[in-house]
Amino acid sequence: MSVLLSAAGLKKTFYPDVGVPPIDVLDGLDFELSERERVAVVGKSGAGKSTFLHILGTLEAPTMGRVLFEGRDVFRLDDNQLSAFRNQKLGFVFQFHYLMLEFNALENVMMPALLHGDSTSKAKRHARDLLFRVGLSERMYHKPGQLSGGEQQRVAVARALMMQPKILLTDEMTGNLDPVTGEKVMNLVLSLQEEFGMAMVSVTHDEGLAKTFPRVLHLVSGRLSTVP
Repeated sequence: MSVLLSAAGLKKTFYPDVGVPPIDVLDGLDFELSERERVAVVGKSGAGKSTFLHILGTLEAPTMGRVLFEGRDVFRLDDNQLSAFRNQKLGFVFQFHYLMLEFNALENVMMPALLHGDSTSKAKRHARDLLFRVGLSERMYHKPGQLSGGEQQRVAVARALMMQPKILLTDEMTGNLDPVTGEKVMNLVLSLQEEFGMAMVSVTHDEGLAKTFPRVLHLVSGRLSTVP
């Protein structure tokens, strides 16, 4: 399969404060993701897993290096182009659902399509279908505060899939859930990833979960390796 997303020579340095030595989190990291591929990234707390994922998702920029999507350097896009790329090509599911508390489940899922400029009726139809797929057809008019943690995360999954992204990025997606609920959410996501034909990069500290992925990479000393 062809390479969908790649990173070359990624470096990320944080400068905490005056007089405090800089912290190198990523140090010349290289990465390739093929179409429909599923990759788990594991590493110790503070190793830079979330930073790596955020850079892949253009939520923050690297200090050095490039991220290419279908051969195009995404950090050369202007702000409007970058926002459109993020909205249309990427789906995000984080440890915390980041749902908008004042809106119900249906409205939360519709939001990416409305931001894209789709009509309300079109967005509503697609959002309803996604909520049905994640088992929340009877909860779509409930606000996040009226939903359980697992239900909130399923809404977040539906929202991430709203624009039929090329890549799904997840960061400790089940870390805030109990083991049984977490397993159900993960199985749901894997099923939908297969159905939608997306590529997927999943950051996790759970070695057992990572082993269910065809490809597992370890983030050590700022670089990715197939061995811990």
